[in-house]
Amino acid sequence: MNGAAADILVVDDSPSKRYVITSWLRREGHRVTEASTGGEALALLHDAATPTELVVLDVRLPDIDGFEVAERIKDDPRTAAVPVVHISATAVHAVDRTQGLTRGADAYLAEPIDPDELLATVGALLRYSRARHRAERLAGRLTRLVETTAAINAATSLPELLRLGADGAARVFGGPAAVAAASPETGALAVLVDGPGGAAQARPAVRAQFDVDPLGGRAGTQLFGQDVGPWPGVPVWRVVARAKEGREPLHIAVPAEGFGDDDADVLRQLGQAMALAVEALRSYDEERRTALTLQRSMLPTSLPPVAGYDIAVRYRPAGDHAYVGGDFYEVVAVDGYVVAAIGDVAGHSLRAATIMAEVRHALRAYLAEDHAPGATLERLNRMMLLFLPEEIATMCLLRIEPASGEVRLANAGHPPPFRVSGSRVSTVEGRVALLGVPTPHDAETAFTLAEGETLVLVTDGLIERRGHTFNEGMDRLRAALVAGMSRDSGPVDLRALCDELLAGLGEETDDDVALLVIRRGISAEPVAAARPGR
Repeated sequence: MNGAAADILVVDDSPSKRYVITSWLRREGHRVTEASTGGEALALLHDAATPTELVVLDVRLPDIDGFEVAERIKDDPRTAAVPVVHISATAVHAVDRTQGLTRGADAYLAEPIDPDELLATVGALLRYSRARHRAERLAGRLTRLVETTAAINAATSLPELLRLGADGAARVFGGPAAVAAASPETGALAVLVDGPGGAAQARPAVRAQFDVDPLGGRAGTQLFGQDVGPWPGVPVWRVVARAKEGREPLHIAVPAEGFGDDDADVLRQLGQAMALAVEALRSYDEERRTALTLQRSMLPTSLPPVAGYDIAVRYRPAGDHAYVGGDFYEVVAVDGYVVAAIGDVAGHSLRAATIMAEVRHALRAYLAEDHAPGATLERLNRMMLLFLPEEIATMCLLRIEPASGEVRLANAGHPPPFRVSGSRVSTVEGRVALLGVPTPHDAETAFTLAEGETLVLVTDGLIERRGHTFNEGMDRLRAALVAGMSRDSGPVDLRALCDELLAGLGEETDDDVALLVIRRGISAEPVAAARPGR
């Protein structure tokens, strides 16, 4: 819209009356289209190439009377908001005006018409119509802004966030849109959408067009116009937003045509929302990287060689879209024994990883004092109750006498280990409460690991699934062990078995997974030290 100028349709079967009325309107700056019948008027109103903001409509028409034309205009959702001004030289009585206003007209003028009155009436109706259109347009954009904000805050990666942001910006502003940002993991990314519902396109080549930073590294939001944009020859409005000083900024660009003050406010709000979502995602990624680095640094770098035994381990962190957890394992040789442990600190966060480190260091300290598994868990539990009273953890701890295969095992709330011998699979029961619960934890289970028999210890990430019980998860793992261990081609490679279990069961989980597999060989030949698979 340009000032008060509007696109107006004048409908009258009298050429002379149309000439007079259109002359008045054109002198005022309006753009006028003419029709001589009701049918012609309705066809023009439905023609997208002929925009109409207001209709001046004679009551007496040769095909359809003006009352019915006005009624049809208001009944059609495409034209219901278009104001209608009735004019008539014959239907001038109160009953006529009442019928006209009742059936859809917004104003009713009887001839002879004063030009100033007509122009004033047209101006008043246009002001009201434009104000309502602006309010409805803004309400729609704010609704889509809220929907976009919710979508981007649910994104789990920067590419997904930018795709959702570009699609949302296109829907908010009803045209093409582009967004760009950067992160240490992905580098600089730009995503373009050609229009509402269009396919998002990653366009690294246009990323350089977003390098301008009017904020100078500061946190904040700034809107500015620019002739150069991602669409050749199309001026754009651009918002640059940064939620934290020194970070890479977020950029959003939309074409400048038809861009108003309300649009500027909405674009600023969208920029602020996306910048906050990007910063939250960056902080999430940084915490996860820190926790994962800490967790990996706490795991053993190698396994001790044990004559007559084969040992394999695997650790896989949670998926890219989940926090790292507190899973861990330990294998050490102490005074002629092989001591192995697997455990899980409750929670998924940097704190869970740090608690895991504390528990693992305490475990090593108690093992250095040559405590049996039950006594060691009892001491660990006291330590947690004293120094970590808000935390809980599970742990399965066992000690093997290599020559005899005698095993002493204590289990504090951890999934029971599996004993596998060919196609026979059983579990070692005898769990007590989790670590961090004020009950005794010194109970032990004793058994002998036969030659050729294998112990399989896992964390719950390989067992638990949404919508399934714990026992169902144990049954799936038992079936996988039977399939993986009962082969006729000789001893199963334990490292390959771990990989198969991760591939078959671990892909279904968003939790950490740790595996510890120990097999007593039939011969007593030393087994070379192995490096844990990660």
